[in-house]
Amino acid sequence: MIKARVTVTLKNGVLDPQGKAIEGGLSALGFEGVDSVRQGKVFDLTVEGDDATMAEKSISKMCEKLLANTVIENYSVEIL
Repeated sequence: MIKARVTVTLKNGVLDPQGKAIEGGLSALGFEGVDSVRQGKVFDLTVEGDDATMAEKSISKMCEKLLANTVIENYSVEIL
């Protein structure tokens, strides 16, 4: 079994209203000095097999088809 972590973030220039809301919430709670917040998603996956290269290729296909909206999001795959 191979474990992997996929991190999905918005591309630069894409508005992030949830990040703005978090930023405002932090300020309201008294946390000063936070200039900006960008939120994203993290997926931890376990896939069958023992070939890390093949697993990474398969997970990248998963990202392209479902896990990330590649029009507005970037993703990275890390084999753990």
